[in-house]
Amino acid sequence: MVDGILWALSDGGRWRNMPERFGPWQTVYDRFRKWSRSGLWDRILRHLQARRIQSDEIDWELFAIDGSVVRAHQSAAGAPEKKPAQRRARRPRFGAKPGRVQHEVALDL
Repeated sequence: MVDGILWALSDGGRWRNMPERFGPWQTVYDRFRKWSRSGLWDRILRHLQARRIQSDEIDWELFAIDGSVVRAHQSAAGAPEKKPAQRRARRPRFGAKPGRVQHEVALDL
């Protein structure tokens, strides 16, 4: 079960692509969700970190997220570009015209 979960996560979370040797993908996914919601993965991580901290094997300055392995959804690559919003025709404004100062005099008089 754990091997199937680790395989799916290494494949970008594509559960349906899981090889049959790990069992039905729904079963593996359901178990992963159950363990995630119960906080099991967080407890495992804290326990492993505590063991490594005690033996001084963790260099906290090396932790980073590598963006080259973060995957987008399959549809993210082929989405059509959005067209700019069409402006509606507006009614003329009464009063001062934009960009003109109230006391400005027209030059063509």
